[in-house]
Amino acid sequence: MAELIDVLDENGVKTGQIVTRDEVHKKGLWHRAIVVAVINEKNEILIQQRSANKEKNPGKWDISVAGHISTGQDALMAAAREINEEVSVNLGFSVEVKEFRYMYSFRKQQVFADDFIENQFYDFFILRQNGLNKESLKFQEEEVQAIDFVSISKLNEMRNTDMFVERSEVYDILTEYLFRL
Repeated sequence: MAELIDVLDENGVKTGQIVTRDEVHKKGLWHRAIVVAVINEKNEILIQQRSANKEKNPGKWDISVAGHISTGQDALMAAAREINEEVSVNLGFSVEVKEFRYMYSFRKQQVFADDFIENQFYDFFILRQNGLNKESLKFQEEEVQAIDFVSISKLNEMRNTDMFVERSEVYDILTEYLFRL
């Protein structure tokens, strides 16, 4: 079943229109998404390598989790859903909305193709979890082909290459946050 998305106006206000995820991108309609940085007790950030089959940024490394906010969800619900779908811990670990720290919101426009336009409002969250390491996590293979934990220095090195999804708005705030600790 196709994912349904609330259409927003250019100020981020719901218009009342609901369309499929494909349609929102084909028409370049404004909509909302989430981005989450998962950080362990060593201040390492979980990064994921996107599946080679993804329509956008295939095979590139990216922040821990990103995804759309479906109709009927708020940003926190979507963040918890995306983490529980894409990356989870083998030992019955699940994430609750109260565990997220809201950082900020921003809007971004990107054109990937004539029929793939992203006009999105993003809500950026941080999720701190102790005891996480690469071996303790499993991931949704249709979405993610590899995961790793990296220091903020390594993340900043990687983001300056073509191997990483461009999310400077997120990485800059994440860097400030981790260097303040």
